[in-house]
Amino acid sequence: MNHNIPFYKAGAVFFFLLLTATAFAQPNGEQRPNVIFIYADDLGYGDLSCYGADSIHTPHLDELAAKGVRYTDFYSTSPICSPSRAGLLTGQYPIRNGIGPVFFPWSKGGLDTATFTMAELFKAQGYATACIGKWHLGHQPQYHPSQHGFDYFFGLRYSNDMDWPRPWKPNYKPKQLLALYRDTTIIDQPVHQPTLTQRYTAEAIQFVAKHQEEPFFLYWPHTFPHEPLFVSAEFEGTSKYGLYGDVVQELDNSVGELLKALEDFGLSDNTIIVFSSDNGARQVPQRWGNKEACGSNAPLRGRKQTTFEGGIRVPAIAYGKGYFEGGEVVTMPGIMCDWLPTFAAITGYTLPREIKLNGTDLLKLKPTTERDFFFYRIDQLNAIRSGPWKLKLANPDRARGEPMPHEEDLLFNLVQDPGEQRNLADRYPDRVAGLKARMAAFEASIAPLPPLQK
Repeated sequence: MNHNIPFYKAGAVFFFLLLTATAFAQPNGEQRPNVIFIYADDLGYGDLSCYGADSIHTPHLDELAAKGVRYTDFYSTSPICSPSRAGLLTGQYPIRNGIGPVFFPWSKGGLDTATFTMAELFKAQGYATACIGKWHLGHQPQYHPSQHGFDYFFGLRYSNDMDWPRPWKPNYKPKQLLALYRDTTIIDQPVHQPTLTQRYTAEAIQFVAKHQEEPFFLYWPHTFPHEPLFVSAEFEGTSKYGLYGDVVQELDNSVGELLKALEDFGLSDNTIIVFSSDNGARQVPQRWGNKEACGSNAPLRGRKQTTFEGGIRVPAIAYGKGYFEGGEVVTMPGIMCDWLPTFAAITGYTLPREIKLNGTDLLKLKPTTERDFFFYRIDQLNAIRSGPWKLKLANPDRARGEPMPHEEDLLFNLVQDPGEQRNLADRYPDRVAGLKARMAAFEASIAPLPPLQK
C-alpha cells in the first residue's frame, strides 16, 4: 500500500482490492477452481469400463477415475429425469420443491425461480455460468436456465423423445417438433440428433475458451444415452455393444476432447470435473428399432423408474487437483444433494441459514459416516438407505407407473447383497419397523410440502 495516500482513501482502496481479490480467490489466496459437471442421461451403473463394462470402451473416463475419485455407492435423488436434476441443482430432495413427475411439452410447471440453485451459488462467487445440454426443469419462459443463475444456455428444454415421431404410432403428429435453443432462440428444428453430442462438445469448449481468464461453472447435462439413440457417423459401429455402446463411446470421447482443451488452455490443474448420470439405465430393448443393445445396471437390480438400486445408484467420478485425486475408490454412500454444499465449501461461499439442504460436504465426510437417504416414486416416499440397510416399501400398483411391482416390503443388506436378491424383511421385523419410523420422521420434518409442479 502507498503510505502517502490519506488514511480514508487508503481504506477505500484496500476495500476495493479486497472485493476484487475475494471474487476470484480462495481464503488461502489461490484462485478458485473452475467446475464442470457432466451429467449423462439414463447411463447405467455398468456402462463404463471402470464400472465393469467389457463391451464398451471408455478410456477417458477410466483415466479420470484413475487419477481422481470413483464412487461405488452414489445416488441420484430420483429414478427419473426432472426430479433428479432438481435434486442436483438445489441440494434438496426434489419433492421439497414440488418436483415429482417428469415435465412434458404440455407441462405448465417447473422449478420455482425462488429456489436457490448451484448456478446462483457460483454467480455469487464471481463465476461465469453456462448450461449446455438438456434442461428439463420447465420449458416455459419463467423457468428458463437464465432465471436460475445461468448466463448462457445451449440445448434442449426437455427429453429428446418428446414431440418425436413415434414409429409404433403411425398417425402420431407432434404439436411441436423438438427444438435446439441458444438462450431463447431456436437454431435447429427439428433437431438433427446424430450431431448433438458433437455440438454440445464444441459449445462447451468454446465456453471454456471464452472464460479461461476467469472462474467458470459449466453444467453439461447430455441428451444421451436417453432414447431414441443417435450417434455421429464417426462413432457408428465402433463398439461391441451395438448402437448404445457407440453412443456411450462418443460421450467418452467428448470427455477426452474437453480434457485436452483444458490442458491446452493451462486449466487442468485448476478445474474440478464431475461425471455422473441422472438415473439408471432403461435396461430394456430400445423402442426406436435397436433391439441389439441397451443400458446395463449390472450388478444391480432394477432399472430407471424404480427405486431398486439399478434405478437410483449411478456411476460418479470426480477429479480436481487438491480436492479429488489419488485414484481413490470411495465406498461411502453419497447423493446428488451433496454437490451443492461441497462446491460451496470449495469456493468459500457461506450458505444462508434459511436454505435447508439435504446434502453434506463430501470432502468433510468420514469413511465411517452413516447417513439416511430417502427415495421417492413420483410423490410417494418409497425407499430408504440407512448405513448398509435398504428398505423398499411394497409397491404393487402398475397404474402409478411402477414397472417392477412387488406385494411385500423388501429389506436388503447392500454391503452383503448389492444386487438386492435376498429379502430379509421377515428375518428382521424390528429393523423394518425402525426404518419405517425414520421415513415417517423425515416426511414430518419436511411438511408441509408444496403442490406438485405438472
